[in-house]
Amino acid sequence: MNKVLKGLVAVAATAAMAIAGVAGAASATAAENTTATTNPTITFPTDAKYQDHTYEVYQIFTGDLSSDGVLSNVKYGKNSNQTEGDEVPATELKKLTDVNVAGKTDQDKLDVIKTFAKLDTPIATLTKDNKTYSAAPGYYLIKDKDGSVSGTDANTLYITKVVGDVTISPKSDVPSFQKKVNDTNDTTGETSGWQDSADYDIGDEVPFQLKATLPSNYADYKTYYLAFHDVEEKGLSFNSNSVKVAVNGTSVDASNYTVKTAKDLTDGCTFEVVFTNLKNVANAKASSEITVDYTSTLTANATLGDQGNVNKAKLQFSNNPNSEQGGESTPTGETPWDNVIVFTYKVVVNKVNENQEALKGAAFKLEKKLKDGTTKLVNKFTAGEETSFTFSGLDDGDYVLTETTTPAGYNTIKPITFTVTADHNIEWTTGERTDVLTSLSGNAASGEIILAADKTAGSLTADVVNVKGSNLPSTGGMGTTILYAAGAAIVLVAAFGIAFAVRRRNAR
Repeated sequence: MNKVLKGLVAVAATAAMAIAGVAGAASATAAENTTATTNPTITFPTDAKYQDHTYEVYQIFTGDLSSDGVLSNVKYGKNSNQTEGDEVPATELKKLTDVNVAGKTDQDKLDVIKTFAKLDTPIATLTKDNKTYSAAPGYYLIKDKDGSVSGTDANTLYITKVVGDVTISPKSDVPSFQKKVNDTNDTTGETSGWQDSADYDIGDEVPFQLKATLPSNYADYKTYYLAFHDVEEKGLSFNSNSVKVAVNGTSVDASNYTVKTAKDLTDGCTFEVVFTNLKNVANAKASSEITVDYTSTLTANATLGDQGNVNKAKLQFSNNPNSEQGGESTPTGETPWDNVIVFTYKVVVNKVNENQEALKGAAFKLEKKLKDGTTKLVNKFTAGEETSFTFSGLDDGDYVLTETTTPAGYNTIKPITFTVTADHNIEWTTGERTDVLTSLSGNAASGEIILAADKTAGSLTADVVNVKGSNLPSTGGMGTTILYAAGAAIVLVAAFGIAFAVRRRNAR
């Protein structure tokens, strides 16, 4: 067994460290193979994706390498945990050959291989500027340099082989991530798909979704940390009891994750959904979709107009399948922030007379028409000194404006129905928030008002005119005056008669 090591392990994986070399396992003799006469070469990967990586080369075993990949006369190498140059006992080699069987995972194999290694000082370091290393025949491990992989990148799982000429072939992968919002028109009942923009009324609960797609090498990890980080602007208020988590559409029990809110956090996030070890969720596998659905209420602090109310999120994930750490201490990478935006608008009603002069003493209410034929009160005002009335925080849809108090001497207007229409890009690609809302308009079905739109301010402004009541003509000339005079004369005569009668009675 100590003569030959052949075909031991071929571990190609993804994310933090890579090993170049092929192992061989055992039963032919060195004499039966042709020994390689030149040192093999280890070459930096050619894929542009890895050009910023730094790879360290470690020598675990040395020996005589045959042309068909057999390593005989195996001895401990410079980076073994035993004395360099000592012969490797057959009992030790058997540990390697025993794990090189069907059904064993790459992690199973590495658990054995790493018992022979001491990864402190590499014998060589490869970069895009130092691409090759001429290696003595042997068994080598190549890995990403510790701390050199971060951000959206990931380390590659250890790859071990007996060295012939070889180009490092790492296969790192990371999860993908997106944040989306859903849009609903209350009047029509139409609901959009998941997209980057929406508009809502103040007080509405806005539905959001975070979605992570697990990497292709998810199986290479013993533990897997996954955390969704979400940041909302002041116009949105997170509803912590609305969180629902699923894997490929199947609900995940809340015992598998933690929802942390701002009071628990120091990183400025509004909330986080954290899996300290996603491996505890049995149906999570490579390419599985992990979704977090929740709502936030659009509040009175919402920004009106094309600045909108931004909600952004990112994903933090395990990025080193070779790490023995787990939970919060695991090495991680993270995706870029992904943004969505929620708009809301206002309608301004100016009360004027037929001469376009401001008119006091009016009151209004505004209602929104709903799909079921009913209406929802937006706001109402009482009569006073105001001549301008602002209804803030409106979605697109149909509305009814009703004059509830009419200025004295003026005719009451009939209820006015109008439609608010807003167009916004459903994919936010520019990074500029004011680019998303593309148009805002209002149209009164009956034509009584004209709504002037200001997209930047998110406002629709209209003058509502009251017409003064009429002074109707009087009729009858002097007839009434004569009747009044005749009546007065009768009263005087009656009074004189009564007085004369009383005087005669007293004279007797």
